[in-house]
Amino acid sequence: MSTTIEKRKFDKPDQKLDMKALGAISIIKMGTGVTGMHAVFEPGWTWEKDEKPLLGNPASCPMHHTGYCISGTLVVRMVNTGVETKIQAGDFFEIPAGHDGYVEGNARVEAILCAPAEHSH
Repeated sequence: MSTTIEKRKFDKPDQKLDMKALGAISIIKMGTGVTGMHAVFEPGWTWEKDEKPLLGNPASCPMHHTGYCISGTLVVRMVNTGVETKIQAGDFFEIPAGHDGYVEGNARVEAILCAPAEHSH
């Protein structure tokens, strides 16, 4: 375990998923391997149309997300069951892999997502 403090800013990400006018995800990877993401989705954004092609067109989002919604309403659907859950400003959430989603309404969705370090076996 590290004994020094590390801090990063999302304006200098290691990677950025650019969804043009409909948003972006800025990704930073800490020295421990923990990943942080700042997601901005504009009204009209859908995972299917705007993010799926950037991930190589998987059937659903392959990532598990833990995060906090700063603004807006994101509807997340579990693909295998069709169950939809609204994630709104102030919600701390966990979303299992196997989902898609879309922005509901006319407000921008902004969220911070975290993922643990990937351990190789």
